[in-house]
Amino acid sequence: MNQAQFEARHERRWREFAAWLDGGVGAAAIAPRDWPQRYRQIAHHLALARDRAYGPELVDRLQHLALAGHQALYGSRGNALAGLVGFVGSGFPALVRRESVAVAVAAALLFVPLLGLIALLLRWPELVHYLIPQDQLASYEAMYAPGNRALGPRHGAESQLMMFGYYVWNNVKIDFQCFAGGLLFGVGAVFFMVYNGVMIGAVAGHLTQLGLIPTFWGFVAGHSSWELLGAAISGAAGLKLGWALIAPGAQPRLAALRAAGRVAVRLLYGAAGMTLGAAFIEAFWSSMRSIPAEVKYGVGILFWGLFALYFAFAGRGRGRAEGDDAH
Repeated sequence: MNQAQFEARHERRWREFAAWLDGGVGAAAIAPRDWPQRYRQIAHHLALARDRAYGPELVDRLQHLALAGHQALYGSRGNALAGLVGFVGSGFPALVRRESVAVAVAAALLFVPLLGLIALLLRWPELVHYLIPQDQLASYEAMYAPGNRALGPRHGAESQLMMFGYYVWNNVKIDFQCFAGGLLFGVGAVFFMVYNGVMIGAVAGHLTQLGLIPTFWGFVAGHSSWELLGAAISGAAGLKLGWALIAPGAQPRLAALRAAGRVAVRLLYGAAGMTLGAAFIEAFWSSMRSIPAEVKYGVGILFWGLFALYFAFAGRGRGRAEGDDAH
């Protein structure tokens, strides 16, 4: 059945369940002995809505009801853990699939200039001087010099833990810029995605043509999927906000922005988790000179493959496993 039929069929049950949660008028429509069964129905409807790729507003509504119902029945501690596991295991990848257009556009804004600059600078290396000052180029070259005890930007940090903190701050700043830039009718999100793609590509192309391949690519291989995909998803969240302002449809712009914001914030949550993972790998794995570059390449390829499988398949089929929605 389509989404409209699905909503029409179950709207009364959802309203009764919401009234029971609020304790207001209509709460008595559900007898105490039926509360667990009604909660399971809501969870089942949420799984179906995700599996059938219904609209994000409906999915968010059902998820709110399911989480609130779990809280009411089983307590906040279990609810928080179940919510986190559910979001990581199925909610986040399913959300990325539902917002695949925004994610694809954001990824193109980041990866096309990034890969284009690498190819361009391998052919015409002198062009890098139009993009990055000479002193910054010298600093990048020093970071990945073959004789270094540790690779990557250090910024005066004396330990890997301090570098972890720096990487978290730096990556979160980029993600937030891409996200918040969407409030400027999407222009800011577009700018930051393209800008970061150009700068990363320029540095990568310059260091590659200098022959610093084992040190530079060995450094970035392990965390590149976490960091770049997280940035792209943050950009998609920003584009979601911008599009709500540009084309709000029949809703007022503020209402459209609120609805888009609920989806965009969940995208940002997932991207933040990826950013945290990237910072950990960058500080405690990527910077290590004792690990052969070939091993780092292999781990990097493995992470890209795992993320491809995760976003393609995680969270699928949950609704079918529950049976037909007529229950």
